[in-house]
Amino acid sequence: MNLLDPAIDHYTHEHTSPRGALFDALRDATFASMKSPQMQVGRVEGALLALLCRLLRARRVLEVGTFTGFSALSMAEALPDDGELITCDVDPEATGIARSFFDRSPHGRKITIRLGEALETIAALPDEPFDLAFIDADKGHYTDYYEAILPRLRPGGLLVADNTLWSGRVLAPETESDHAIVRFNDHVNADPRVENVLLSVRDGMMLAYKR
Repeated sequence: MNLLDPAIDHYTHEHTSPRGALFDALRDATFASMKSPQMQVGRVEGALLALLCRLLRARRVLEVGTFTGFSALSMAEALPDDGELITCDVDPEATGIARSFFDRSPHGRKITIRLGEALETIAALPDEPFDLAFIDADKGHYTDYYEAILPRLRPGGLLVADNTLWSGRVLAPETESDHAIVRFNDHVNADPRVENVLLSVRDGMMLAYKR
């Protein structure tokens, strides 16, 4: 199911601030070398994540699911000079591409890649709170990631999860991944610790503001 008419999707893309030449090169490299390049966030989602960081005046960001680094680099650009972004992934090939592009950006020094299981990485992090967290990894663990991260967000912090409309399959879930996204959305929606909104941006983005 296409969530947006392709013409409207193109229009939103063309009326969103571009990310710059380095992001165009990163997109080209991703589509040339990765088996599932559509996993990469694009201009609209990257710009939204950067804007959310600016609005929150975020200094510390946690990301679960680096892939080739488009979202991490988008957010890092919006952080102050002393900002920090920790991004977690298990794929050395994808993060190798990400690292090569981080090295080409003056903002790449703000980013630390943690290779390994994200729940273990999160558990080992120091207690300093995060301002924003972005989840875009294996769907079966979305609720686990949420529960691990929310206590580490500051009050007034924001948790953002990608793919929460799951190409429309949330309406008629069949596979385990389908059901996992439905469970996650229901879990967030029932959580009194947050105020949430489910946006129909790209493949769906759940925003949860920690009270």
